[in-house]
Amino acid sequence: MAPFDSKKYTKLQKEQINKRISQFDKLYIEVGGKLFDDNHASRVLPGFKPDAKIEIFKELKNDLEIIFCINTNDIISDKIRADNNLSYADEVLRLHDLMLKNEIKVCGIVITFYHESEEVAEFEDVCKKKNIKTYHSYFIDNYPNDLKTILSSDGFGKNDYIKTDKNLILVAAPGANSGKLETCLSQLFLDKTHGINSCYAKYETFPVWNLPLDHLVNIAYEMATVDIADKNMIDPYYKKAYKKIAVNYNRDIAAFPILSNMIKLITGKEIYKSPTDMGINAVAFAIQDDFAVQTAAFEEIKRRNIKHKNLYESGKLTKKALIRSEKILKRATKIYNKLIKQNKK
Repeated sequence: MAPFDSKKYTKLQKEQINKRISQFDKLYIEVGGKLFDDNHASRVLPGFKPDAKIEIFKELKNDLEIIFCINTNDIISDKIRADNNLSYADEVLRLHDLMLKNEIKVCGIVITFYHESEEVAEFEDVCKKKNIKTYHSYFIDNYPNDLKTILSSDGFGKNDYIKTDKNLILVAAPGANSGKLETCLSQLFLDKTHGINSCYAKYETFPVWNLPLDHLVNIAYEMATVDIADKNMIDPYYKKAYKKIAVNYNRDIAAFPILSNMIKLITGKEIYKSPTDMGINAVAFAIQDDFAVQTAAFEEIKRRNIKHKNLYESGKLTKKALIRSEKILKRATKIYNKLIKQNKK
């Protein structure tokens, strides 16, 4: 028996997606993690199929189209994806082609936090030659706090509008911090100006909302995103609404007031009481051997730390990020040693 039941996970996740789609005329789903080759998930959840997401989406393809996002700064810096050593620019093009091979419609690629540069112009030329549409979205001062500006023609209103035909829109990217959430929020705002009633959800893998904050699977997520300083947190909105604990992370919690207000503007009612409510995540329900899963997650944390040291030595990781990596490893080691003692009893 594998520590993680991928078949059960796929079934539960698809059921939750279908349930969420049925509630709205148009639904944008931000896809966390990798669409294909989710090797991080397969390492920390032994039994997880790396292409689990795309297998689910292939079954929904008649109602689905996809938008890809890439951060302007990742194009300029030639940022590399750790799993396959492709640049983010090459990876987003690879993902585009793979989606077409799976007969899933692609709307185009949004270049987020856009500003002019030679590297971005070259990337757009490549896209043009491949008949891929590109769109621009822009940095907004004092995001996410200045709601008045954000929800105006000087905020999301400046972004290119992406016309969509289907009722399920996936928003994906080659890696973290690519502007997926901002793209979804922008589309909700712009849809409203076009008289379209749309909503938002998030296809989550990590962090896992109903695993403890100090569960090694969740800590492995922090280690995987050490360069952008993602931090797992107790969701204060969920705790207030339900008097229960749920785990989320800093960027989603910080952005929730914007999304909550936008949904109120679009629908006239409160749809979500917390950022955790937005997520679609059945991971915890498919774990069959928690100790084995946490052991795998700990091995991943150690592997990442070694990689971070190498990246620092080659000048590709900041000292601040390396210090963060060392602190995460130290914390994880204490938790794992405690788990071993408990498992021996």
